Amino acid sequence: MSLTDLGEFGLIGRIRKRFPAPEGVTGIGDDCAVIPQRSGQDTLVSTDMLVEGTHFLRDRVSPFQLGWKSAAVNLSDIAAMGGQPTATFLSVALPPDLEADWMGEFLRGYAEISARFGAALLGGDTTASPDRICINVTVLGECPAGAARLRSAAQAGDLVCVTSTLGDSAAGLKAILEGVETDADIQALINRHYLPLPRVAEGLRLAATPGVHAMMDISDGIGSDLRHILEASGVGAVIDVPALPLSPALQRTCARLGWDAAALATGGGEDYELLFTCTPEAEKMLDVPHTVIGTVTERRSRIEPGMTDIEWRGAEGPVAGFDHFKRQSPV
Repeated sequence: MSLTDLGEFGLIGRIRKRFPAPEGVTGIGDDCAVIPQRSGQDTLVSTDMLVEGTHFLRDRVSPFQLGWKSAAVNLSDIAAMGGQPTATFLSVALPPDLEADWMGEFLRGYAEISARFGAALLGGDTTASPDRICINVTVLGECPAGAARLRSAAQAGDLVCVTSTLGDSAAGLKAILEGVETDADIQALINRHYLPLPRVAEGLRLAATPGVHAMMDISDGIGSDLRHILEASGVGAVIDVPALPLSPALQRTCARLGWDAAALATGGGEDYELLFTCTPEAEKMLDVPHTVIGTVTERRSRIEPGMTDIEWRGAEGPVAGFDHFKRQSPV
């Protein structure tokens, strides 16, 4: 059965059946979702879009993986603020000849990770697309009032830290695009690309630790994402490139295939780890696995307008992150 046979109302009915609203919440079926607010809480809202041919290739990713990732990249935004996800809204533009079973598997992946983090799907929109799949997700979350960790909060003297390892997702994408023969290491890297795991629990613990200042998730590589923090905070940084945490799978694969591990770790993106700054005293108290990769500095006075003050110690060449409007290959 194709989506043309199923029809819009049939598709919405299937989505509504799979994602019942929590008690006390009005979800799919009305013009708006109704979410009761609790005193002392801030609501967090973010949105993200995935476009076929830019963010994914339909013939290289399973619908389950795409459903998972569509939710995951948005749940990660809530984690980056130190919040708890509460709900999502999913809008899709789909080619009419797309099989209904494809959408069923997409929703299964979306539902599995949503349930893992307690984020109910409460609404959205569906429409036809001439040929490409377009996916837009809006995510809601909450945190104690005033507790959200902002990009603008980094301070000179802070340490720059990341959770877990960097570069795996970029290496997984590289393996997919280059058709590298799959072994255990390559599969692990591909899984990091297709099935990212938002660091929600880590974000909550970091936000609850005094002295943790700026925080964001790593979607475009630290070569780009660190610049966002420094620009918003008006500071600079020194990064020790050899200190970047690399997984054994990435190290073995790069050694075998001659890939540049540091370039993948700094510029590849889609790791969805947390990048944060904190005082040296706070770093000693953290109960979140992390790696210190540098320090925040005062910003130099002689810096070109629009440039960011970063010293990449140990880098063998220029360091740059992903830019959606300068790079055309699918991510």
